[in-house]
Amino acid sequence: MVLVLLNMAMPASFALAQWVPATCADTDAECASKAGQQHFAKKIEFWKQALILPVEKRVAVAPPELVDFLRLDNIAQSIPNKPRAPVLAEDFVREVMAAFDELPQSVKSQLTTKLVGIYFIEDIGGTGFTDVVVDSSGKEVAGFVVLDPSVLLQQTANGWATWKENTPFKPSTEFRLTAEIEEESQNTRKNAIQYILLHELAHVISIGGNVHPSWNVEPRDIASLLPYRYFRLSWTRSKDRSGYVSLFDEAFPQRKDVVYYFGARLAANTMAATYESLERTNFVTLYGATRPGDDFAEAFASYVHSVTMKRPFLIHIYQNGKQVKSFDACWSLPRCADKRQLIEQLLEAKVTVNQSTPPFGK
Repeated sequence: MVLVLLNMAMPASFALAQWVPATCADTDAECASKAGQQHFAKKIEFWKQALILPVEKRVAVAPPELVDFLRLDNIAQSIPNKPRAPVLAEDFVREVMAAFDELPQSVKSQLTTKLVGIYFIEDIGGTGFTDVVVDSSGKEVAGFVVLDPSVLLQQTANGWATWKENTPFKPSTEFRLTAEIEEESQNTRKNAIQYILLHELAHVISIGGNVHPSWNVEPRDIASLLPYRYFRLSWTRSKDRSGYVSLFDEAFPQRKDVVYYFGARLAANTMAATYESLERTNFVTLYGATRPGDDFAEAFASYVHSVTMKRPFLIHIYQNGKQVKSFDACWSLPRCADKRQLIEQLLEAKVTVNQSTPPFGK
């Protein structure tokens, strides 16, 4: 099966004759943004053949169209990385397939009509990436996940989580943070991939539902926030309607400076205070406090990982080698009770082929 995956023919839906790569210069963000919005890889007709496959077989090296879309997205966001199709090792593909296969059926059942596939691209500027696919009327109906094997090949589960959770803080010799998402016997690359997949698949599951507003629609263009029950637990629109603001910014003053991956703003000596402030909110993780889409994706991944799959989620903060703060998953605590209820409703929902009932009901 692995050899078939590595050498699989381009599905018929990837109609190369209908596509010409955009000619935007590497410095032309406006051109790249416009081209990306209309890109062929964002159209559901491009992925029809992929959707015929069983969901667990929608895994492959990305077609050129998707690589081109990621290139444009990086230009639009001023990310210097240059996406390209990778050559995959068999053991890595095996681990990705195993990571997906071991996910609970309650997760996989949400993906049958929504996930057009998991695709590999190198040098994307992060670990994973998810975006929406629209139908002929422009309605968001599905999504794709992109994973960067050049990043994933280097990490065990705890190593990856520790790296990620340190990125909001400036380096320090006095303060350090460690993250534990697996027992030592399960601290493998495959389980790092699985946690990353949970986060990215949560983004796919949220598409077209009433979880949170689309990340591709300007906040001022959202007619009403009332349908988004999960979103309204933590967020509202800014007074000028140009963005979203947390309901907890007074209790969590550090939130505005939480930036992951690029450009740490928080001093290392604020690690403990930042997590103490986080505990005064209903955000499940620090990354979840950055934006509405990642709020849901982080909570969903944490719940499935910690509650359904019974794996650890622990943050330890040290000063000069002495632990000064620990942070655990919040699912047994009152502060996360409302989010737990909505995620459990979603996981218990019976998903039909037509996906006619949005998550959480009306």
